[in-house]
Amino acid sequence: MAEKPRSMVLGVVVAAVFAGLGRMVIQKIKADKAAREHHMTAPLDKETRAKISDALRTPGK
Repeated sequence: MAEKPRSMVLGVVVAAVFAGLGRMVIQKIKADKAAREHHMTAPLDKETRAKISDALRTPGK
């Protein structure tokens, strides 16, 4: 009997998944590096900004 040919679909899917994950990791590394170089921080919500503003206006409190 002839051997059953192996399907290449699984290999292609696995390669695509690894390529996608690798791309995401590289993008994350680049974004983190850019954030460190430009001293970027996450945006602050209104409550946090108000607390910081209040603390700066009334030192020693």
